[in-house]
Amino acid sequence: MSFKDLAINRRSHRKFEDKAVEQEKIDSILQTALMAPAGKRANEWHFYVVTDKAMAERLSGCKPAGALFVKEAPLNIVVTADTSKSDVWVEDCSIAAIYLQLAAQDLGLGSCWSQVRQRPSCTEGITAEQYIKELLSLPEETGVECIVSIGYAADERKPYDLEKLPYDKVTRL
Repeated sequence: MSFKDLAINRRSHRKFEDKAVEQEKIDSILQTALMAPAGKRANEWHFYVVTDKAMAERLSGCKPAGALFVKEAPLNIVVTADTSKSDVWVEDCSIAAIYLQLAAQDLGLGSCWSQVRQRPSCTEGITAEQYIKELLSLPEETGVECIVSIGYAADERKPYDLEKLPYDKVTRL
């Protein structure tokens, strides 16, 4: 599949079949993410791979909306970084997260990103990021960008219609 075909067909899926993602697919997805570009090749990102249902359910409670599907996904990858090593960790984690999603798409899997950074949590007085840091016992200097949920999609999404893209967002100089 060409990169353009991946981009046209990669859509967010929030419903997954009750089927585990094979270890070789998980390994392939992670290898791809580990090749994501990073500022000054700092590679400050770190991926926490969650396949345990109980932990997925706890992760899904990180914020009041937009993470409920996490508990249904057979594979969740928490994308974090050591914020003391790079001032562009947010950008680097974002690139790595989309690498995760495109790699999943290439393997016939669906995915969805759940934003964590700068989101409130379900727990009074802490952010979604603090909730996950406590849940996973992460060091204070860890920044949590997002959770990428992956699995066999249980819903159908139409590919992008190239005629309906927002071309008004492009200025040619």
